[in-house]
Amino acid sequence: MSGLLMTGKTALVTGAGSGIGAATARLLAAQGARVVLGYHRDAAGADAVLADLPGEGHFALPLKIDDPKSLAEGYRRIADACEGLDLLVNSAGSSRRVPLGDLDALDDALFEAILKINLVSPFAVVRCFRPLLERCPGAAVVNISSLAAHTGVGSNLAYAAAKGGLNTLTVGLARVLGPAVRVFSVSPGGVDTEFVKGRDPAVLAQGAAQTPLKKVTRAEDVAQAVLACAALLTSATGIDIKIDEGRALVGWSL
Repeated sequence: MSGLLMTGKTALVTGAGSGIGAATARLLAAQGARVVLGYHRDAAGADAVLADLPGEGHFALPLKIDDPKSLAEGYRRIADACEGLDLLVNSAGSSRRVPLGDLDALDDALFEAILKINLVSPFAVVRCFRPLLERCPGAAVVNISSLAAHTGVGSNLAYAAAKGGLNTLTVGLARVLGPAVRVFSVSPGGVDTEFVKGRDPAVLAQGAAQTPLKKVTRAEDVAQAVLACAALLTSATGIDIKIDEGRALVGWSL
């Protein structure tokens, strides 16, 4: 596997059972990485992705932000199996479609739950695995954010606010973790996954037609950006990369 961009590297990808996380795990493994697939509830999804990964040494483990013991156990398992972590990809996330103007439907419990998985969780994972990242020269963290962080328009206002906070967290972590660890956020626009339940694919296609590149973003496109952050952007940190077919150039109507 010589000559591949991630040969000899170890990567932890959260939310690896589906969507962007799964696509990222597949690409990193294809590029030579040993991949640890983190999941919250979707053990079956993570196992299915694991079964298809090229290379050796990959494994899946539960990482549950509402169960600190699972983070500690995950740390122990990775520390026992690997010398360190070269890459942490915070891809786990959750949302629910709530009309932007319906503030009553976005009650406190839902708002807090969305903040927890999309903002608190990435911080907790970075805090937990920081020692393993700092063991590896050139290590990186990539937080999967959203164009909603920039526009305030997305599946709901809590999600947009959480991703805005995640981008700010990225900047702060880049200051704190440098020079040992580089930190990035990647902000996709509408991606062709089942992340937002019940979303009409025609809506994505209509939006894509208005972008300069006139195509729907795939999970694999986002994974390519993660790979670039980890392996190629070695003199960058604290930046956000939009993977949106140029959607941010034309805006996104309510």
